[in-house]
Formats: sequence, structure tokens, C-alpha cells
Amino acid sequence: MSCTVSVNVNNKEEIYEIDKVARQAAGAVLLREKDAVVLATVARDDKIVDEDFLPLTVSYIEKSYAAARIPGGYIKRETKPGDFETLTSRIIDRSLRPLFPKGYAYPTQIVIFVLSSDPEVDLQTMALNASSAALYLSDLPIDKNVAAVRVARIEGEYIVNPTKSQLRQSTLDLFVSGTKDELLMIEMRAVATEEIEVIPMVSADPLMIPDMLANDVIDTRKINELTNDETMEALNIAAEAIKKASEDYEKGFCELKKPHAKLELKVQEVFEDLLVYIDEFYKEEIYEAINQMAKSERAGELNAIAASILEDETAQKEGWDLDLIKKSVDLYKRSVVRKMILDEKKRADGRGLRDVRDIQIETNILPSVHSSCLFTRGQTQALVTVTLGNSKDAQMYDLLTDKEAHYENFMLHYNFPGFSVGEASALRPPGRRELGHGNLAKRAIEPTLNIESDQTIRVVSEILESNGSSSMATVCGGSLALKAAGIDVKKLVAGVAMGLVVEDDKYAILTDIMGLEDHDGDMDFKIAGTKDGITALQMDIKLGGIEPKILKEALDQAYEAKLHILEIMEEAAESISLNENALPSKTVFSLDPSTFGAIIGQAGKTIKEIIEKFEVSVDLDKQSGKVKVEGTNKVQVSAACDYIKELAKAKSHNRREKKEMPRFEVGQVFDGEVKRIVDFGAFIGLPSGVDGLLHISKLSDERVDKVTDILSVGDRVKVKILSVKGHKVELELIEKL
Repeated sequence: MSCTVSVNVNNKEEIYEIDKVARQAAGAVLLREKDAVVLATVARDDKIVDEDFLPLTVSYIEKSYAAARIPGGYIKRETKPGDFETLTSRIIDRSLRPLFPKGYAYPTQIVIFVLSSDPEVDLQTMALNASSAALYLSDLPIDKNVAAVRVARIEGEYIVNPTKSQLRQSTLDLFVSGTKDELLMIEMRAVATEEIEVIPMVSADPLMIPDMLANDVIDTRKINELTNDETMEALNIAAEAIKKASEDYEKGFCELKKPHAKLELKVQEVFEDLLVYIDEFYKEEIYEAINQMAKSERAGELNAIAASILEDETAQKEGWDLDLIKKSVDLYKRSVVRKMILDEKKRADGRGLRDVRDIQIETNILPSVHSSCLFTRGQTQALVTVTLGNSKDAQMYDLLTDKEAHYENFMLHYNFPGFSVGEASALRPPGRRELGHGNLAKRAIEPTLNIESDQTIRVVSEILESNGSSSMATVCGGSLALKAAGIDVKKLVAGVAMGLVVEDDKYAILTDIMGLEDHDGDMDFKIAGTKDGITALQMDIKLGGIEPKILKEALDQAYEAKLHILEIMEEAAESISLNENALPSKTVFSLDPSTFGAIIGQAGKTIKEIIEKFEVSVDLDKQSGKVKVEGTNKVQVSAACDYIKELAKAKSHNRREKKEMPRFEVGQVFDGEVKRIVDFGAFIGLPSGVDGLLHISKLSDERVDKVTDILSVGDRVKVKILSVKGHKVELELIEKL
């Protein structure tokens, strides 16, 4: 029979309906929170797999009908999952995977459907809690509840499980999952806030709004990074909320839990005699293989050792097959790596526990790219590029809980080709891992950027070599690549991956882990931030949880490493040389809006001529007086700005002096002075304060490459008037005086 369980926990009421729908699944619950409804199901196959891994698949799926909408686009049916769905699936997987007992190898699928949405409900938290309940109530051998909470910080106050409206006001987005005793998964990001700063306008240029604005308003962003103490405070609040929720779930669900199904758990075959044999005769070879830092080289050496053991007479007499030998060699290798770390405080590559691998940085190595950075740390290498665009280049995306489309003007795309780890694998579209790593790097960097409303930035990280924490290499390389593109980066961001090895009462925290330590260790803890605090972090625990004391030590140790990396990055930033020929150019200045008529011209003729002649785009804002000129060539943009200012100057002089334009006639000859030189000509002072344009083509009968080859500012010249069009007087050079 179906039943309903209502749980009031952490500022919200959750209503679970059990055995009402999807009753053929191993476990299923409907979770209601306000107007949101989520269905979570657990299903498993009866046949165990041969491989030594947990075949768990998690799929979080949003249905458009949940928001009373029909899917947009040509195909009116949901197709592949969006980024938010993929990232949510990863969060649920990483939170629930540690619950499964060792040796569980049945293909298992957790599917979460969003059936009804509520714009104020956090669907990620809801989906994880529903998944945990379905798993706990199923017949699988799971005896712990996992609870998820989100923590926000508004005006210095921490809020557990904020509404979506509150989260939009928060300077912190912390998502934590765990059991009543341990934290299992952490996702955190600092949220930059907009601040308005009023700066007095001071300009020596008389063209810059002479009598309109006394001040200019500038939007800036405050990074809001967290210190280690603030991070621990937020995590402690989350841990208390998780403990309370887990206890409440246990009380509500305990009597409804199905009996465990009779499932066979794989017992890892350990032949002590084989391990003793390896230790006696192949210890040195194993140590040498461990010192092969590249994954491909190390795997090749270990396979060669296993093949050698198979050919030994002892192996043939004992009946040891190749599969058993490989497993035993890997098990022996793991014990050696962990023993070196715990007992000798030594790592496979000879580093101490706190040491960061050597770092090399090169910037703008790609001449036709807006900017680039090659960041190498040990055997991890990321080539990060930046491409600048305008508002039309932003990525449009939909959120189930919002009716209006959103636009992403800062994108970070992470790619991980097989050759980066020596594998000849097919090139495929980005998977869950690539999306997750790219999202982490984006969250780390984004708070430090001042992105203009009409600007779009795309960062692409190509992982060329990987041996540990390529996502953190992406953070470092990405921050420098943005700096190398001339972007307003308030502070550089560095990232480092921390590891943990625990045996009984002994533990060791590792700085800047490599692939071997990630594989054989118990934690992957990625921390990114500025010299002043943390902007993003991500933690996954393999051993079932982590104590707050160890977590605090890991944060403090990571802080030391982050400062070391940032020092190297600051040195590299000082030597950045911009790709001037590749970078697009944009200039924004202010003029009196009353001069815009002269810039636009009759029926837009003048502004069209400017756009075509200088190959630029011109945007005029009549309300603020802002003039924005953009183009691919910096010289052309500068020349267009000068030309626009001259048009405005003529109009401004006419308005301020309230005089009629002096009458000039074609053919008149005047003596004048060279007032200013630009790439396309020179401006000559004429009677009554009027400046005429002497185009470069009118300096000589022969071709002139540079105006400065003929004239200099202050030269006296004799000129003849060629044409008079409104306020525009065009001249021809007769002679220099």
C-alpha cells in the first residue's frame, strides 16, 4: 500500500509519497515541495558484471510540461539533456556512489523526473533528497540516508535552504551533501555582487560633454571570496543541517524500508602467496614503474611486470592466471604508494607532501588568437584561449523555472582528448566529466571579471597532457589568458587539487596531487581562489566521509600552495604582451548629445560614411551621451574616434558661440596652421576658428604614405578650398610656408 511521509526540516516541508507510482522499480518516491513534484526511481539488473567497478548511472531529466511549456525549436520533444541536467546528475552520482558497499557490481540506474516545477524551489536539492529516499527505501543494501542542503549568505547572515529569490541576492552558493555523521560532497562558489561607484568626470578634452555631466557612474563587481575560516563556518552550518535532516529522514522512513534483496557481493581475490612473491622478487620493478609519472608509461610497465610473473615457473605451478596477477600487481602498487606517503612522508615523484610541481607559463603564443596561455604544471598541461565577442555572440539557454530565455556572456569550455593521457580514443562531444570540470573552472574565474553588458567572452581549455587536476590548470591558464586579452581581471585566480590518504588512525594530506595519488587516494579536493580567499571549491570523498579537523587542515595547506602558484602567475602576468594585431578594439567616450545630429547626418548619411570608410561600428546613446566605436583594427578605430570628435567639435563651437558659420567659397585661398594630424590627413586652422580637413590624398600629386612625411603640427601652410558641405570644409595643399 502507498503511504505518505511529511518531513519538516531546514526551513521547508517535504512530502514523500511511497509506493504510489512506479511500483515495479526497486525503489520509487514522489517528493512534493510547494508546487514542485519530483519522481525518483531506482532500478537494478539481476546479473552481476565481471568488471571491478560500480555500474551506477544517474539521470536527472527536466520535462517542459513541468513548467506548462512546449519545448522550443523545430522538434517539439525533449532531446539530449542540457548542461544543468547533466551537472545535476553528476552531483547526485557523486553524493550517492560512496553509499554502495564494496563488491556491489549490479548495473543500477537512478532516474529523476521533474514533473512539476516551482520558481522558488531548489530542484537540485530536491532531486538529491528524493534520490536518496528512493535508494534507502529500496531493496538494495543501503543503510544510510543522504541529505542535501544549500547555504546562502545575505548581508553576512547564513541561510539554510534559501528560496531561489534569496539565492539571487546571496554572495555565497554552497551545496553540500552527507550523512548524519559525515560530509560526502561539496560544491561551492563565491558570487560577485554589483556595486555602483560615482567618479567625478575630469577630462582635458574640451569635446567631452563640456556642460552636461559632472560625474560618471561606473558599475564594478565585488568578488566576495571566502576566507578559510568563513568557509569552515559555512560548512559547519551545512553539516548541522544535514545531520538534522538525516535523522528526520531515518525516523520517517525506517519502518517503510524494504528488506535487503539477497545479492552477491564480489569479494576481492587476494592471494597472500602471490603478494609475498611480488614483494620478494618484483619489488624494485614495481617501485620503478611507480616512478613512471605518465599514466600510459606506468600502465605499460605494470602490464610488463604482470606478463613476466606469468612466465615464471612458480606462477605456472600455482596456476596464477594473468587477470589475477594484474589485480595483485595493482593491489601491491596501491599499498606501496600509500605506505610511502603515510610512513615515509614521500611521494612517488620524490616530492614532499606539501610540494607543488614545477610550473611553466607562456602567454600569447598563438598570433592570430585574441589571447592564449600555455600553462604547464608537472605533466599536466592546458592550452587556454580567449575569444572576445559582442552581445550577439552570447549563448542563449532556458531554465525550467524561468519563462524568459537567459543569455550567457561568459563561457568556459573544457576539452579532454585521449592523447592527453596517451590513449588513442575517439573524439566525442563533451561528456559529463568535461562539463563538470569546465563548470568548476568557470565558477572559480567568473567573480573576478568585469564583463560589460554588450560583451561576450569565450574561454576554451584544450588539455594537451594530463597527470592530475587538469581543471585546476584550466583555472590558472584561464585567468592568465583573460589577462592576456586585456580583460579587466580584478585579481588572478589559481587552483590546486588536494588529496588524502587514511589508514586506521594515520592520515596524510597531499598538495597538488597527480593521477596516481588521485586513483589510489581517498579524496579529491579542488580549491580555487585569489590571494584573499576562495572563489570555488569541489570535494569528493571515496572513503565515506571526512572529519572537520582534516578538512580545515586541507584548506590551510591549499592556501599555502595557492599563494605559491599565484606568485608565479603574477610574474608571468607582468611580461604579457598583447596580441595588438589580433585583438578587436573598442573605444567608449562621451559627447554632448546635441552634437549627435552632425555625426549622424541627413538620413544617416554621415554615420554610414564613417562606418564604411573606417570599417567600424558606431553606437550612439542619446540619453547618456556615450559613443562606442568598435572594429577589428585599432588604428582605424582611433581614426574614426578622431573624426567623430571633429564633427562634434564643429557642431559644439557653432552652438556655444551662437555664430553663423563663416561663408567659404570654393577656390578661396587661406594661410593656416596645422592644428592636428591624423592617419587620414590634417586639420588646418581657418578664419573664425573653423578647422578644415586636408586629406592625405590632397598633400601631393604623388602617393603619400604618412601625413607626417609632409607636415608637422604647427606648420604654416597655404591651402585652397575644394568643397564646402555644411560644416565640413575640404582643402587642398598649395604650399608650405
